[in-house]
Amino acid sequence: MEIAGVVERVERIADVRADAAADAGLISSGLVAVREIEAWCAAQHAGLVAQLRVVESFPEKTIAEAARSSLGQASKSTERSTTLESTPKLAGALGDGAITAGHIDAVTRTSKKLDAAQRRELLERADALAAVAAAATVDEFARRLELEATKLQTGDGMDRLERQRRATRLSTWVDVEGMWNLRGRFDPVTGVKLAARLDNAVDTLFAESTPSTAPEDPAEKQHHLRALALAHLIDGAVAGGGSKGRAEFVVVIDADNPHRPGPVAEFSIPVEIPPRVLATLAGDADVHAVVVCNGVVLYAPGELNLGRTTRLANRAQRRALRGLYSTCGIPGCAVHYDRCKLHHIIWWSNGGNTDLDNLIPVCSVHHANIHHDGWTIELGPNRQLTLSLPDGTIHTTGPPHRRTAA
Repeated sequence: MEIAGVVERVERIADVRADAAADAGLISSGLVAVREIEAWCAAQHAGLVAQLRVVESFPEKTIAEAARSSLGQASKSTERSTTLESTPKLAGALGDGAITAGHIDAVTRTSKKLDAAQRRELLERADALAAVAAAATVDEFARRLELEATKLQTGDGMDRLERQRRATRLSTWVDVEGMWNLRGRFDPVTGVKLAARLDNAVDTLFAESTPSTAPEDPAEKQHHLRALALAHLIDGAVAGGGSKGRAEFVVVIDADNPHRPGPVAEFSIPVEIPPRVLATLAGDADVHAVVVCNGVVLYAPGELNLGRTTRLANRAQRRALRGLYSTCGIPGCAVHYDRCKLHHIIWWSNGGNTDLDNLIPVCSVHHANIHHDGWTIELGPNRQLTLSLPDGTIHTTGPPHRRTAA
């Protein structure tokens, strides 16, 4: 779409908005014009991102700052740009307003499920389906892409099972209602075992009585009972589940809070719990105090320096670093601490120790950047972070503060 075409659509939208007597057909034409402009803008955005990726090693930071978005959203922009570079016909269709950014994102999502060779083939097939995408909704196009992906993965049963095992995933998050959510995808073998354990737990726990919290709707009731059964299985309350688990709370005592004078204590828990319930829960939990000051852990229980005895950090070290970080240690990254890995500043393979002052939490994306893309990080005496990128760019931060993290 040329600039003149964009201007023509802007004028059409303005005309419709100014027409108080516009009918549904005219308003619909205005909505189509908006969709086409949004697609054109998405194509330009992807092109700018492609240019940026050539000159910057950490383009997500610039994208996030320019768009006033998070690094996670910026990463999606780079993924979309990468997909468009491999699908020129779809890129042209997006620039012409024939398809939407959602169609491109559907290609990206589907391609992630495949190995490298299959991914390349899928991108070629998706590009050949540009005309199909132009006539289909995003959901319809996504289903077509899934069909193409299934064709690429056709093989004997063991090959498919191995792919399914590699595709096994589990994610957790807290929604806007404060509910802790869990979503999982499991290979059939694991799924059968989990389903059997859940069914057995439901039968064992609720054979004689149903909890008062259960909904009246039969389907919703079963969902509720299975959720409770899963919680019991994890907690070890059902036979075969092991000993009953205990909650763990970390009390962070900040001896140098910049916002208020004097030490400030806070509970480090991943979800919001009513104070009265929290008090009861804490009475049967393992409570640990971590004292921090200006980026330094002054006190934390357990062994914090393991030297070369083990590569993996222990619970005491994770607990201590939780007192300093609420998110990934890379500047601006909002990935929660619980989803981060503890990275050795001096790599284990280079003789680094598994000691507290050699560990920092980083998300999986930035962990890959450090190990494969030439990113280097250093820590000062108060955990001031210096991030050096291959293009020579250097980012620095002061000591970490849990309260100021995103």
